[in-house]
Amino acid sequence: MLRNPIHLRLAKLESWQHVTFMACLCERMYPNYQMFCHDTGFANAQLYRRILDLIWETLLVKDAKVNFDSQLEKFEEAIPSGEDFEIYGVYPAIDACVALSEVVHSRLSGETLEHAIAVSETSVTTVAMLEMTQSGRELTDEELKDNVAVIDEWDAQWEIFRLLADCEERDLELIKGLRQDLREDAISNIGVFFEQKS
Repeated sequence: MLRNPIHLRLAKLESWQHVTFMACLCERMYPNYQMFCHDTGFANAQLYRRILDLIWETLLVKDAKVNFDSQLEKFEEAIPSGEDFEIYGVYPAIDACVALSEVVHSRLSGETLEHAIAVSETSVTTVAMLEMTQSGRELTDEELKDNVAVIDEWDAQWEIFRLLADCEERDLELIKGLRQDLREDAISNIGVFFEQKS
């Protein structure tokens, strides 16, 4: 649906940069899942938080050992189904889960580029779907390209990309800084604000 030159540019990055990019986008989608769990009593958002923290750990701790197979197994039960809920919030929550699953699969397979592109597309699709729902109709690709919320989402992704692209080697301070900034913002890609409990 939504293509962007960022997807071609991601090919120039190394795998640690892809994983950091994906982790950042998952941080931006996490409040959507957190709010959904809080509002519906479905699952425990802490499971998402724990898995995402393990992803960050693999970026920051050399040779960190994580059994992502078992994490994925646990996580599958915490993914809601759109058929079981009548509230709109289930869809951004599902997207957040799809994105995190992509990161875990990238850790299992060692392939990162295609997963990074998928997470990027998932995040922008969450924004586009909300815009269409609010306008009550399908929006064309041209309309979406000019949509302020969609433009803001691409801008946020480009900003993360540029910070990573400027690194010649793995920069632990940058990774920590990105994680902290996004966690402290606690604002999702569609503007959901959910205060994090530390």
